[in-house]
Amino acid sequence: MSFEVIEGVFTISADMTMTTAMAAVLLVIGYAVKKKVFFLEKYCIPAAVVGGFIFMLITWLGHTTGSFAFSFDTTLQSFFMLAFFTTVGLGASMELLKKGGKLLIIYWLVAGFVSIIQNTIGVGISKVIGLEPAYGLLSSAITMIGGHGAGSAYGLTFEEMGYPSGQLVGAAAATFGLISSVMVGGPVARRLIEKNKLEPDPTESLDTSLTEINVASSESLSDLDVIKNVTAILACMAIGTIVSGWIGKLIDMSFPTYVGAMFVAVILRNINEKTQWYRFDFPLVDGIGNVTLGIYLSIAMMTLKMWELMDLAGPMLVILVAQVIFLVLFAYFIVFRILGKNYDAAVMCAGLLGHGLGATPTAVVNLSAVNDRYGMSRKAMMIVPIVGAFLVDIIYQPQTIWFIKTFVENLAP
Repeated sequence: MSFEVIEGVFTISADMTMTTAMAAVLLVIGYAVKKKVFFLEKYCIPAAVVGGFIFMLITWLGHTTGSFAFSFDTTLQSFFMLAFFTTVGLGASMELLKKGGKLLIIYWLVAGFVSIIQNTIGVGISKVIGLEPAYGLLSSAITMIGGHGAGSAYGLTFEEMGYPSGQLVGAAAATFGLISSVMVGGPVARRLIEKNKLEPDPTESLDTSLTEINVASSESLSDLDVIKNVTAILACMAIGTIVSGWIGKLIDMSFPTYVGAMFVAVILRNINEKTQWYRFDFPLVDGIGNVTLGIYLSIAMMTLKMWELMDLAGPMLVILVAQVIFLVLFAYFIVFRILGKNYDAAVMCAGLLGHGLGATPTAVVNLSAVNDRYGMSRKAMMIVPIVGAFLVDIIYQPQTIWFIKTFVENLAP
């Protein structure tokens, strides 16, 4: 870390190691603050966002007063991003599709369709109100479906394409989505249940082995098992980066590296289930994913410049409110009927509003709130997290790339 005066401003410069260490400290602070503030816990705001936002306030103060500034080396940010999305891909077993049955397929297709309409809304409204389509898409499926991780990743891609507020818009939109998803999910399900006098079906059936696919093994992992799991993650990251580069050249646009890494990981996971090349351990991989996501988001948040969002806040809000209205109406009037007009369908609508506007954890919060009040829906508790966590990406990612390719102009020289 170095200290110097640049153009009259006291500037604190952090190298790669110090930047990562600061991000980790902010992540820990975020967890501590979140635990003590009910609002943050209730709305499932990520700890990295909490800690990062606190630091953003500090940098905003320095910018406003012109007294100090920070300079960071974010070299490792992309590494942590790749690692997280690779672990998501490694959690995607196709056995889940087979065992989830018809209802899982229907719900998955509904969630995928939602992502297409969200991108259509984002591009359509952005053109009407004069907002760049790149920012419109960052206020659409990228953040509504993908959450903070995708918002930051695609935001970085858009910055490379010439849109300087990409990551900031992604972070703001994802936070709006998280809060709104919890606010509307429970009330919509409650209205459906009480209006239609619905009750849980005690005879409901679903393949119970569905929950056993990604459970921990009863045997402890050897050091070599751990090394093989880590090696698989690193190999998928490397190969996925190459694949993303090929695809980028093929479609003549900047292609997010994490998308390639995630789908290479999906392929490896499902080949390994047949070949048993190594002893895959989901809890280990999921834990690595949680750590890398936290540090990645923390770096992304602490380096954002809040003041750059001011001119975009109004137009963004128009799109984000439209996204909430659309999904509430769609879930209430259409999805409920498509899923069977029963108690499970009502609870799953709460889940759809959770991960369709926020993230999988908020979907689980919505499900738990409804189940605690009206009774358990096993189908919803098993199917919704699976689709929200990774299956929806199979539809949402390719069509989002198409929207970017079709509507976003590359401004970079």
